[in-house]
Amino acid sequence: MAPAFPLPINRNASDAEIIPANYFAPLDIEAIFPRTASLEIDLGCGDGAFLVEIAARHPDRNFLGIERVPGRVATACRRIRQAGLSNACVLHLENSYAVGRLLSPGSVRVFHLMFPDPWPKRRHARRRLVTQSFVADIYRALEPNGELRIATDQRDYFVEIQRLAAQAAQFQLEATEGEPAASSTFEKRFVLAGEKIYWLGLRKVSPLT
Repeated sequence: MAPAFPLPINRNASDAEIIPANYFAPLDIEAIFPRTASLEIDLGCGDGAFLVEIAARHPDRNFLGIERVPGRVATACRRIRQAGLSNACVLHLENSYAVGRLLSPGSVRVFHLMFPDPWPKRRHARRRLVTQSFVADIYRALEPNGELRIATDQRDYFVEIQRLAAQAAQFQLEATEGEPAASSTFEKRFVLAGEKIYWLGLRKVSPLT
């Protein structure tokens, strides 16, 4: 049986990637960051553009990027080192597993989900990250009044996420459009191409029954 308590984290002082000592136990957030602060998570942080920008803007908060593609992890870590940030790091792992298995209940202030893979083909729709079970895992990991902030350029995915949000009575819809806290590489690309971007904010407001 996996231990229920956090285990040590390996983090080289010259590197921004964290390597859990155990992938079946909650992360020890206090061991990852040099000081206690609210935690925000960038799901699918990609090359780290959004992660580094938002961490630089808010040095009073801690930021964890989660990314499954090795090359993107390396780029994000390099950006963090170059920016000299001590309040940001990256975990090389798949998003749904990390949220469901490695985050303690009530440990996260904000989740940022910037332009998740839309899997536009109908036969691939089941691979989409945002599902009913994923929303439930997000709820568990959020602290009271915590938020999930989502951006996508795919209208059908946005509509599907709205549908899931409407079914989640434990969340309150915050906004459907707005300005991001920072800009991701994908967002800059879509804006230059003239693509419409859809925004959605969900706030944790009530306990599950």
